[in-house]
Amino acid sequence: MNPRPEILFLCVHNAGRSQMAAAFARELGAGRVVIHSAGSAPGETLNPAVVAAMTELGLDISAESPRRLTDQMARDADVIVTMGCGDACPYYPGKRYDDWELTDPAGQPLDVVRAVRDEIHARVYALLRELGALAE
Repeated sequence: MNPRPEILFLCVHNAGRSQMAAAFARELGAGRVVIHSAGSAPGETLNPAVVAAMTELGLDISAESPRRLTDQMARDADVIVTMGCGDACPYYPGKRYDDWELTDPAGQPLDVVRAVRDEIHARVYALLRELGALAE
């Protein structure tokens, strides 16, 4: 694994879960990890409830936008974390995959989005700790 591990957070629309995970990884990793966030069929904008839930924790992701997965992102990644894509996300042999089963925040009320956010935070924390990339 690279001295600065690369993580790709991948979902279908790249408008919610993967954006939250990337923001937490940037915050918790503080430069010790390279982060990519993408979708197999990206939406046009971020989910407003996701933006609001992250803002509550002081993380402003309002300037982010959904990105399409590129082959290079996946090839560069040491760990690919999928979130609800199933067969919609391509498979790259030889990569470490973690599949996080999380409620899709699309169309959910803010209290549900907060619960998803908090679960993502805990999983990102654990992943960075495991990779030795947690800035403490």
